[in-house]
Amino acid sequence: MTWNRSSAFGVLLLVLTSQSCGIYSFTGASIPPGVTTFQVNFFENLAGNRPGSTVEPGLDNDFTNALQDLIMNQTNLNLVSQDGQLIYEGEITEYSVTPMSATSQNTAAQNRLKMTVAFRFFNIKKEEDDYKKNYSFFYDFPAELQVYDIIDSAHKEIFDRITQDIFNDTLAKW
Repeated sequence: MTWNRSSAFGVLLLVLTSQSCGIYSFTGASIPPGVTTFQVNFFENLAGNRPGSTVEPGLDNDFTNALQDLIMNQTNLNLVSQDGQLIYEGEITEYSVTPMSATSQNTAAQNRLKMTVAFRFFNIKKEEDDYKKNYSFFYDFPAELQVYDIIDSAHKEIFDRITQDIFNDTLAKW
């Protein structure tokens, strides 16, 4: 076989594109070397203990599942119930509805549903990655609607934003 310039270029291109700097997925996750499992502990809803917050039954379970689902769908990590190499845990500390704007009759024109999560992350393989942070997001809706009218779309938007922020901070490192 004779080597010409285009053959050499093709081999060089193949070698360069096959090299990587660790395990990387097309979803943006950068899995630390040697990590194969993750654990999401139950995010207890403590919002009812905070003045102005309301208790929403099932909120804790729904949020815990949303975080598990995102990590399972965006990585090849295995979900375990104990002894995970990456541990996600925390509490829901705020779940409240507040008026955001008023009408000329001094009634609310728009309300805001806000949720805050006190989050903790532990990387058993690399403890310097451990951290604590509060994540918060909101959903604005017309005042003539009740929370139960918008709860599905509100939870989807709030959960998507908070879980994606957690994912980016823990696995995407953006």
